[in-house]
Amino acid sequence: MGHYFSERPDAGHRPGSVTLVLPDLHLRLETDSGVFSPERVDLGTRVLLETVPPPPARGDLLDLGCGYGPIALTMASRAPEARVWAVDVNRRSVELTGRNAQTAGLPGVRAVHVDEVPDEVRFAAIWSNPAIRIGKPALHAMLTRWLSRLTSDGAAHLVVQRHLGSDSLQRWLGEQGWQATRVASRAAYRILKVTR
Repeated sequence: MGHYFSERPDAGHRPGSVTLVLPDLHLRLETDSGVFSPERVDLGTRVLLETVPPPPARGDLLDLGCGYGPIALTMASRAPEARVWAVDVNRRSVELTGRNAQTAGLPGVRAVHVDEVPDEVRFAAIWSNPAIRIGKPALHAMLTRWLSRLTSDGAAHLVVQRHLGSDSLQRWLGEQGWQATRVASRAAYRILKVTR
């Protein structure tokens, strides 16, 4: 299958680039087919990056489902002393994020496959535009796996489209014992803050 959430997408390479412009940041990012939103920075990602509070200045931070890296590179730009883990199941995405971080001069980004993060690493912050389209069972398993690695005072910020189940996801998180609060809502997207 050629989904962006395949480990090795079978889509032929179609290199391109997109520009991410935020009030504090201007990045040109290399993209390719077979990754999430290769034509433009996804609106949900943009809403997340424009509304989320600054990341912790130090420690380990996580971009869960990094695509070609707009979230990871923004985290690293805003917290240059932190170590930002950019993880994805899609190896093409991981390679692109690594190259984009290098081009942007952001040595704090560690772009790796989801199974290559050492087990002992705990995250002071998680930012994610999670792959809702993988289906609820896989989404729930992914969030359980990574949210359990938040530090005791850490917080995750997730962006989810309202019509793709943001409210039911917020309810499910609460049922799992997480504090899940909607902290922003814009253009049919919800930003959920998740803490212990």
